[in-house]
Amino acid sequence: MKCPKVSFNSIANVISIASGVSLAGIIGVGSYVYLNKDAIIDDIKDAAIESVVGGMGGGALGAPDLAGSSTPQAAAPSLPSGGLGVPTF
Repeated sequence: MKCPKVSFNSIANVISIASGVSLAGIIGVGSYVYLNKDAIIDDIKDAAIESVVGGMGGGALGAPDLAGSSTPQAAAPSLPSGGLGVPTF
């Protein structure tokens, strides 16, 4: 079985095709990001604000809704009666 002869031109052609395809990909992705940069920035801002404010609950920007709150608040805990008290001598 003989090994096929590979010429320098065929190797150079394969390398140039791979280079052209990768350059076209880089140009395509760069163009997409450049043309949609405002939408991408807005999406990232919204996601960042949501991750910070999302855990706080409440109204706008995480502020609690004090005016129209229909949920009753729990009473403050009372001090235990009796207990050890203050020692007297």
